[in-house]
Amino acid sequence: MRLIRSHPALVPTLLLAPGLAWLGSFYLAPNLQMFASSFWSGTLEGGFSFSLSNWVNYPNALGTYQEQYLRSIQYGFAATLLCFAIAFPLAYYIAFKAGRARNILLFLVVAPFFTSYLLRTIGWRTILGDDSIVLGPLKALGLIDPAARILDTPFSVVAGIAYNFIPFMILPIYVSLEKIDRRLLEAAQDLYASSWGAFRRITLPLAIPGIFAGSLLTFIPAIGDFINAELLGNPSTAMIGNVIQRQFLVVRDYPTAAALSFMLMVLILAGVALYGRLLGTDELTSKAI
Repeated sequence: MRLIRSHPALVPTLLLAPGLAWLGSFYLAPNLQMFASSFWSGTLEGGFSFSLSNWVNYPNALGTYQEQYLRSIQYGFAATLLCFAIAFPLAYYIAFKAGRARNILLFLVVAPFFTSYLLRTIGWRTILGDDSIVLGPLKALGLIDPAARILDTPFSVVAGIAYNFIPFMILPIYVSLEKIDRRLLEAAQDLYASSWGAFRRITLPLAIPGIFAGSLLTFIPAIGDFINAELLGNPSTAMIGNVIQRQFLVVRDYPTAAALSFMLMVLILAGVALYGRLLGTDELTSKAI
């Protein structure tokens, strides 16, 4: 206590120390190990050796699995757009129109998290099955082709990803909308602004911090997901997460798997930086405050 009183500048450092220790132990150290592993050569049976000349692991891995990278970006982007299209109207209704039902609706948004991620995805597979409650009645009534199917298609993969991650889009947007001062909307109406004009000039700009956070929280795990592509897709819909999982656990090609993982992380960080730059990080911070 005497040290803190004599050096108050140490207080922020001491408060940050547990979090920094956690990040250093469980994020920085594993990533450094992964980066080092990407320069290995050899096999699991014969052993691996480190050499900077093994940087060719990166172009080789990217050249081999470029299609899976592009597919992961496409699926992640599509799932994020789908989540936004569903989440924004729902979050807007909860924030402005729900009234006493607000807490119930928020509970329903997070209720799926009380069930295992794997079980939720398997349940989605059951819903989209060829004779499921979705397609079965339509086929029985002759409204669609008996051979029609949704499962094992890109649509089912994107739908599964969106279903599993949509709460990460709804909650940040709801928080931003709920914080909006209603007097601003009343002032806009007093100044003869239309409902659309008030939404475009007040509600939407003030919701951008939530949209920014929600899209990142959705896109980042979506692009690296492999469960939905594994259970709801087919070999032609495999994402980069499926390739990394197979390289690590089945093929045991650790250098290639590490190179793929590190490139994916760099790609995501670069995308986040560009996204923040386009939206304006300083403006987002000021609006959030």
